[in-house]
Amino acid sequence: TAVSEGNRRHGAENREGVMAHHYNNSTYERLADRLNRFPQGAPPTALLFDILKMLFTEKEAGLVAQLPIKPFTAAAAAAIWKCSETEARRVLDALAGRAILVDMEQNGEQVFCLPPPMAGFFEFSLMRVRSDLDQRALSELYHQYINVEEDFIRELFVKGETSLGRIFVQEPAVRPPHDLEILDYERATQVIETASEIGVSLCYCRHKMSHMGKACGAPQDICMTFNTAAHSLIKHGHARAVDKAECTELLHKAYDHHLVQFGENNREGVNFICNCCGCCCEALLAVQRFGITRTIHSNFIVRTESRTCVGCGACVRRCPVGALRLRDMPEGQRPVLNEEICLGCGVCVRSCPQDSITLVPRKERTITPVNTMHRAVLMAAERGTLQDLAFDNKVLFSHRLLGALLGCVLKLPGLSQTLARKQLRSRYVEALME
Repeated sequence: TAVSEGNRRHGAENREGVMAHHYNNSTYERLADRLNRFPQGAPPTALLFDILKMLFTEKEAGLVAQLPIKPFTAAAAAAIWKCSETEARRVLDALAGRAILVDMEQNGEQVFCLPPPMAGFFEFSLMRVRSDLDQRALSELYHQYINVEEDFIRELFVKGETSLGRIFVQEPAVRPPHDLEILDYERATQVIETASEIGVSLCYCRHKMSHMGKACGAPQDICMTFNTAAHSLIKHGHARAVDKAECTELLHKAYDHHLVQFGENNREGVNFICNCCGCCCEALLAVQRFGITRTIHSNFIVRTESRTCVGCGACVRRCPVGALRLRDMPEGQRPVLNEEICLGCGVCVRSCPQDSITLVPRKERTITPVNTMHRAVLMAAERGTLQDLAFDNKVLFSHRLLGALLGCVLKLPGLSQTLARKQLRSRYVEALME
């Protein structure tokens, strides 16, 4: 098979390099442990190991298991792997070429980062058609691990108060005067307008479902990446570069196909916006499965007007998570909202022929993390992994990086800051918090 050939090729390359070592059967367990030191981990099950064995050779798994959580240089990897920088760069470039690692420039220097499984290298593996992977077999494994088993998706979307992603309200669906209450970072159009680079790829979710024979008819070539993620994916052929005008057209195409915009949960430097359907998207399937949206919903919510509603049910049919249901009322059937699972996306508003549905601001606004570091610290504090983020391979022992992390810790709300203090157990950190 294609994947067997790929594994043989990668194995041959590793045998030729100076880093060829023998790894025992615990190699993939060490890689899983490395993945779970990041706030967005992956519960170690037999299915996870099957997935990792398709994406990594045994040699690569052993090497990646040693990498820091934070971005690192080829020189840093060479020091960890005890090899030359040239050899380290060869391996890192090969992994980035397969979208296992993300490479980017920081202060004029090339750095690498192992993204979490999601949003990360799980998705990247299906964001284009590839011959070096058995994508059908991989899709079946993903489906079992993510859609059938519960642990991974529960950890991702249910545990903690901070999620990796959030819903972007469809701006045309919010009518005056409430449209003035959409903040800039809540606008997908603003993400597009301010992005340094933009890439478009296949939708991971619908591509996966197509291999299962379950994909819907929504567009697939519509998954948007921005900034550093776009740069790496475009560079290695996993996304095609588009300009802001084309990306805006694709956004309106997504609106027309009743797709939900689910993007990275930070205000600055958003790296992705997915255009999701309720039948394939894992975030929306999780809402339907667990019955909550508290970590991902927008800051708007649906309100219905029974006086003009004719009970046609268009909104019910369009809602991607089943938040609206028709019920018998004295005046006839009318939609009733389950506020616990309303995304505040705006899909139902655009489907109503009577303009009987509006979006209004929620009573309590969800606070979006400032940037990726802020979100990672929040998630780590809530999930009990902050000490791993802080001291992994001593990557935060420099004043600059330690200062960045402490700055985020000091901005945490009271409960999260208390959790952070307990996890770090540092007199220096506690003195700063006092």
